[in-house]
Amino acid sequence: MATFLYKLGRLAFRRRHFVALIWVALLTLAGVGAASAPTAASSSFSIPGTEAQKAFDLLEQRAPEASADGANARVVFKAPAGEKVTDPANKAEIRKTVAELKSGSDQVASAADPFAPHVKAVSKDGTTAYASVTYKVTSIELTDDSRDALEKTTEDARGDGMTVEVGGDALQAMPHTGATEIIGIAVAAVVLVITFGSLVAAGLPLLTALIGVGIGVSSITALADALDLGTTTSTLAMMIGLAVGIDYALFIVSRYRAELAEGREREDAAGRAVGTAGSAVVFAGLTVVIALVGLAVVNIPMLTKMGFAAAGTVAIAVLIALTMIPALLGYAGGKVKPTGEKGRLLGGRKKSGAGAPAAQGAPANGNAPAKANTPVSANTPAKENLGTRWARFVVRRPVAVLLLGVLGLGAAAVPVSGLELGLPDDGAQPTSTTQRKAYDLIADGFGPGYNGPLMVVSDLKGVADPKGEAAAVQKTISGLDDVLSVSPPQYNKAGDTAMLSVVPSSKPSGTETESLVHAIRDEAKTVKADSGADVMVTGTTAMNIDVSQKLNDALLPYLALVVGLAFLLLIVVFRSVLVPLKAALGFLLSVLAALGAVVAVFQWGWLGSLFGVEQTGPIMSMMPIFMVGVVFGLAMDYEVFLVTRMREAYVHGESPHDAIVTGFKHGARVVSAAAVIMIAVFAGFIGSSEQMVKMIGFGLAIAVFFDAFIVRMALVPAVLALLGRGAWWLPKWLDRALPNVDVEGEGLRTPADQGDPDEKRELVGV
Repeated sequence: MATFLYKLGRLAFRRRHFVALIWVALLTLAGVGAASAPTAASSSFSIPGTEAQKAFDLLEQRAPEASADGANARVVFKAPAGEKVTDPANKAEIRKTVAELKSGSDQVASAADPFAPHVKAVSKDGTTAYASVTYKVTSIELTDDSRDALEKTTEDARGDGMTVEVGGDALQAMPHTGATEIIGIAVAAVVLVITFGSLVAAGLPLLTALIGVGIGVSSITALADALDLGTTTSTLAMMIGLAVGIDYALFIVSRYRAELAEGREREDAAGRAVGTAGSAVVFAGLTVVIALVGLAVVNIPMLTKMGFAAAGTVAIAVLIALTMIPALLGYAGGKVKPTGEKGRLLGGRKKSGAGAPAAQGAPANGNAPAKANTPVSANTPAKENLGTRWARFVVRRPVAVLLLGVLGLGAAAVPVSGLELGLPDDGAQPTSTTQRKAYDLIADGFGPGYNGPLMVVSDLKGVADPKGEAAAVQKTISGLDDVLSVSPPQYNKAGDTAMLSVVPSSKPSGTETESLVHAIRDEAKTVKADSGADVMVTGTTAMNIDVSQKLNDALLPYLALVVGLAFLLLIVVFRSVLVPLKAALGFLLSVLAALGAVVAVFQWGWLGSLFGVEQTGPIMSMMPIFMVGVVFGLAMDYEVFLVTRMREAYVHGESPHDAIVTGFKHGARVVSAAAVIMIAVFAGFIGSSEQMVKMIGFGLAIAVFFDAFIVRMALVPAVLALLGRGAWWLPKWLDRALPNVDVEGEGLRTPADQGDPDEKRELVGV
């Protein structure tokens, strides 16, 4: 692989005009496609294999009017203190408002009068009422005029002294990330400038990452209508694509500068950078793609689409790093300097300064390494960066570092024991929003269960006495615990399907409501055995419960699939069994610690105000499986980039301890910069108005921090130091069976590169 990528890098460097033209053309084509594509409809949300979905599909087939998925608004009225909504003046005002709601937009399908006999939308104490407004289109398809009409009508009603709030998804705005996303990119730019010491070198990763994300997101937008992609699909692709795009380009540019410092010509340096660091980029990208595509195992179409779209953007980032980066390096010419101090290398020759000796092993020309008069040992003063000094410290005290790191991550993971999963509803909104106020008014006036009623669907086809059976089902459910009320059965036109509305006594996200759903389903088994009627529970609340259960059931199979495939991939890369095993265990530590931090902030409220968390509540059901997928891919990025440098040093003759120090000498600064950049990019999404995006941004940012700076920078060298040569052990039969992908670039080494093996072993002493 290294040889092929070496040739690709040189070709891109030489044919830079052609390469740049191709990528600019792709960006233009994707942009035109996105601009001319029809507005995507709301992504259909389905959960195959669940009872709630089965019931919904039955309703769509037999009673489509009951399964309409248009936007809805629940306008809640509360009378002034000492008054009732049933007072003539208040009643007239509410009916006037309902009439205005119905006529305010041609997208409104219906607006129910709360005082109509069949509606029953007035609280027992007469202080609260609500009007249900349904629309012909989904919330995404609602026009601004329709939303404005809804807001204006409710605002006018408030002017008459009543409290009027609006719940439902009609006022749900598209999520935005705010200025923090721009701040994240700005932080990335600053880190790149500090890392490279050059605006041009720093600008290359940013430029290529933005081009890659532009192509990916524009392609998603262009295909959104045809592929039924959701609104959060492009957000995930942008988040992941931007982070890995910057990181992959950063590693190749850094390796290019290191090759220049070895005295190589620029074209050869570009080829070698792509052949070595580019090989690591390919395998790191593959681990991310495996993790994202593996989300299909969960069998939730929305999650599958998000994973595939983000995986496509990562693949684009890899291709851009392998081709466009060397092309842009060709354009940059001498503006991208070799690694080292200012003025260290000019025209391929070292500029030593007054009386300064040439650095050990540095070439005097582009062919052979310079010979040193005295070897550099651990006691010889030499230029050492922070990464080298830290690696020496860890190698000397591996047990202490290992214990401290494991205990620290273990402490951060403790909150996971109190993890509560659920899907957010209006009760999770900030208390300042009208949706949350409407939710609270309903809970106070009618009971918390009115915010999430259950729909029980009875398939009565083939039943001898359909109406009698439906009445029996109503009576059975009424006798269950936590049931506030059960509506009389409503039938479809054919009379073979009955619908009951069940209002729980507890809130939609409460464990009591979940227990009630399971209790109804248990009773349904008895009904099925006795009469043949198929009784199912659906509705938003039941769907959320089923989603959570499905995600929980899929977590272990997904983890086994993704970690298993990546484990095999890393065996090929590192030609070791213990190194991939250590990488997987380190990932589990970092993801558990990150989930613990998410629980502490978003569920317990610790430091919540610092991250803009106005309302605590259960953690989003898909968060654990989502973090397992994404964080695993990102964690393996750092594993591949850092440990391949160690592996490269080891196969070139250094001792295991020396190889650790060498890997840190060349990789620690760049991996640290990459981690800071990725943290900054993910943290930018914490400013989102959407709780799900905010939670994902925080979770990924803290996971990268734990994994990069504790697991990869501390635990990895500590474990490798303890294992010694055993870290690189591979059974002979497996060694013969595995393909040689040559990630270390051994095939690129010329006889002049080999140097004196004894001298190589002395380059880094421990």
